[in-house]
Amino acid sequence: MDSVEHDRSMADSQSVARRRVAHRLATITWALFFIWVGAAFLLKIGIGVGLLGLGIIMLVMQVLRGINRVGLEWFWIGIGTLFLLGGIWELSEPRIPLVPILLIVAGILLLLSVTIGKQQGT
Repeated sequence: MDSVEHDRSMADSQSVARRRVAHRLATITWALFFIWVGAAFLLKIGIGVGLLGLGIIMLVMQVLRGINRVGLEWFWIGIGTLFLLGGIWELSEPRIPLVPILLIVAGILLLLSVTIGKQQGT
């Protein structure tokens, strides 16, 4: 086995190991998600604390992905951040409910994506 084949073999084994770690972290995340949601319903802890817990679970798992060098998932960082902000919003007892604001923001972002897409020629 020459040096190039050895390097390729090492890279392949590292890739397999990273995929295993990524799969385990994903499984742990989903397990904690279901356990947390079930416990939140049973204990009636409220939507604010429930969302905070979900946000923490999502963000901690992304930190663990980074530590284990399996790559961050920006989608889940965004979702975790939204859960965290939603929990903070609910716990602050706002006068305006969060869901209508999120729907309006989502609609605006969709319109902007179409507008920006046309400007870029797509």
